[in-house]
Amino acid sequence: MVRIGYTMMTEQAGPRQLVDDVVRAEQAGFDFSVASDHYSPWLASQGHAPFVWSVLGAAAQATSRIPLMTYVTCPIRRYHPAVVAQQAATVQLLSEGRFRLGLGAGENLNEHVVGGGWPPVDVRHEMLDEAVQIIRELFAGGYVNFEGKHYQVNSAKLWDLPAEPPPIGIAVSGEQSCRLAGRLADLLIAVEPEQRLLDLFDRHGGSGKPRVGQLPVSYDPDRDTAIARAHDQFRWFGTGWKVNAELPGPAAFDAATQFVTKEDVAQGIPCGDDVDRFVEAVRAYTEAGFDEVALVQVGGDAQQPFFGWAEEKLLPALRSL
Repeated sequence: MVRIGYTMMTEQAGPRQLVDDVVRAEQAGFDFSVASDHYSPWLASQGHAPFVWSVLGAAAQATSRIPLMTYVTCPIRRYHPAVVAQQAATVQLLSEGRFRLGLGAGENLNEHVVGGGWPPVDVRHEMLDEAVQIIRELFAGGYVNFEGKHYQVNSAKLWDLPAEPPPIGIAVSGEQSCRLAGRLADLLIAVEPEQRLLDLFDRHGGSGKPRVGQLPVSYDPDRDTAIARAHDQFRWFGTGWKVNAELPGPAAFDAATQFVTKEDVAQGIPCGDDVDRFVEAVRAYTEAGFDEVALVQVGGDAQQPFFGWAEEKLLPALRSL
């Protein structure tokens, strides 16, 4: 049976609301939660970008059952991997073992803020490879020294370590990232229901490991309202990660998606309150081979009505998949 998650979308809500929302998600019966880690929203209409690690710490204290996860953190520019290891270990302690560390090669949108340019994808994957090595060594305890092509670590040690380190997930979008994830990750992360990615992951060592997908949805009793909201805040989603990783800011995403229509969005995102539409969208992931699917309810102001509908109608329907 597929596990259904809830996404704390930091680009569309402030920190207090995000924590309130994950509490409500736990009460509604969602199986797990994930949280995006952004310095900027994709589009200005989303309007938010709080620091996700503070949100996760508060969420760990405000909830008792629901697992937490970054979806995803980039440990190659904005953060040094030694700092990511400390952040993740702390959240694992606060949540009493409910945390998974999702990692990825990042987007220019978030990482350019520290300067130094945006490396090409081959270099980003080299950096991610080294970052995962550093994080795992620090999770193992003791002092760590590391001298790599991209990173240096001098006598680093995590003084507060959980009994079980957080499992590490790696986001994939092509063969390079699948090769990296198959070799280094405990689970795969993706945002498209592509069986090809899972096959590549298996081929490079990922066979038998969990795979987690993510699906934007726009619930509203009025379908036109749901479509309009999804178009306003989520039309960037269909541009693909080769584009999403390179654009530098919300203005660029606005320009890149200016010709995306409401009809285009409605084709790619289930909108309205027809449970069958939502179930079929999730089914695409389960048929591809995903074990878990995290839903993103589009629009910060639309969360509370979504929880009641999800608890009463959507989650029971999805349990049959």
